[in-house]
Amino acid sequence: MTTITDVTASTITVVVPIEVRRRNGRPKIVLPDHGPHQPDASDPASGTVLRAIARAWHWRRRLDAGEVSTLQDLADVEKVTLPFISRFIRLAYLSPMVMERIVSGGEGIAVSLDRLAAAALEPWARQPAWIFDGLGCRDRDRLSASSD
Repeated sequence: MTTITDVTASTITVVVPIEVRRRNGRPKIVLPDHGPHQPDASDPASGTVLRAIARAWHWRRRLDAGEVSTLQDLADVEKVTLPFISRFIRLAYLSPMVMERIVSGGEGIAVSLDRLAAAALEPWARQPAWIFDGLGCRDRDRLSASSD
């Protein structure tokens, strides 16, 4: 539990209980458990997804700021292919609800980056079900056919 131990006119001392563990020969800071919504930092998949989303947002900001004018310019600057940029920049357009659930770590991320990128093409209202409830292209097509 975080506590404030000393307060003076110019400083405040805050004590945060942490544990330092060695993992693969490197020290790792382990925070105390704060319930079910604490992200599992040891899950490599969640780190990969978060890095990909951060990269997509970086690309989007560069486009919005006018640093690059096309996706091809961005691909050239980033030294990646145009199809790679085209597929994964979609991650910057995931709904705020999906982003919150992924970033907060309350959801296990058991979905591929390709599936997340495909989900970004869906309307925001449908994205959570598409990603977290396992609906896919076939289910979406079946649902839209039944509603006609």
